Amino acid sequence: MLFRNLGPQGPRISAIGLGCMGMSDFYGPADEATSIATIHAAQDAGITWLDTGDFYGMGHNEMLLREALRGGRRDRAFLAVKFGAQRDPSGAFIGFDTRPAAVKTALAYTLKRLGTDHIDLYQPARLDPAVPIEETVGAIAELVAAGHVRHIGLSEMGPATIRRAHATHPIAALQIEYSLMSRGPEAAIMPLLEELGIALNPYGVLSRGLLGGSLPGGRGDFRAHSPRFQGANLARNQALAAAVAALAEERGATPAQMAIAWVLAKGPHIIPLVGARRPERLAEALGALELRLTPAEVAALEAAVPAEAVAGTRYDAHQMAMLDSERPAA
Repeated sequence: MLFRNLGPQGPRISAIGLGCMGMSDFYGPADEATSIATIHAAQDAGITWLDTGDFYGMGHNEMLLREALRGGRRDRAFLAVKFGAQRDPSGAFIGFDTRPAAVKTALAYTLKRLGTDHIDLYQPARLDPAVPIEETVGAIAELVAAGHVRHIGLSEMGPATIRRAHATHPIAALQIEYSLMSRGPEAAIMPLLEELGIALNPYGVLSRGLLGGSLPGGRGDFRAHSPRFQGANLARNQALAAAVAALAEERGATPAQMAIAWVLAKGPHIIPLVGARRPERLAEALGALELRLTPAEVAALEAAVPAEAVAGTRYDAHQMAMLDSERPAA
């Protein structure tokens, strides 16, 4: 395993993290025994970063991790937890709540579900438009002072919000979608992170499976309604993915490995998440660590997938409107 710092002064973390969301939600049914075997395989391979959210499966994902981390495995994990998204009993998303009291209540329940006394990285999943970011981060800072949280992160925040948050308490990492097919952070967000010494924690590095050849498959797979998987958009995006596959074949790698290696090559403080749900998919992803892309190979991949050629937004219109990271700079 390769390791990277969580920012210039931060702890050493595995260069790839395991995103556990799909083990409980959004990609259709998952087998719990297989999920736990995947988490164990990740830790045995040296992965420390395990990413979850208290709203993934309405607490199921945290309880799954608790089960997987029995027997001393918690000590080998860097647990990153997102909070704030509100859901009703049907699973529908009904808003966000990051008021200070809600932050502390959410953490109390998370600690209980995970069976731990602290969270390594705690982060609001989205900006709550009703709550100043200073209040939310200030509440987490109190939890840091009390020893319940080690580091503060953000998710899908834009430059102005990141600056305000960082001025309230040092921010360790920003989680945001970033891949060959989602290059938005490059313009303003990534330069700001470098300036402030904040690590980048990309998710969606395979563009929800497009770059790895995966398609929606069954009940509960949200991609069936994702703009990039619809009609003409899907055909255009599959053509781009085919170009990546051709470059991967030249290198003796899989398309997924090339896509992950490209993200890793974009900066020394980038720690991407891979959403593997089975040990064999995890093993494939780990193969990306063996690739060292040259600047020419990075440029070739970017030429094969021009940012402006990707068809469709990364979320539907309703969800895009919730992303502070997608709002125009003031």
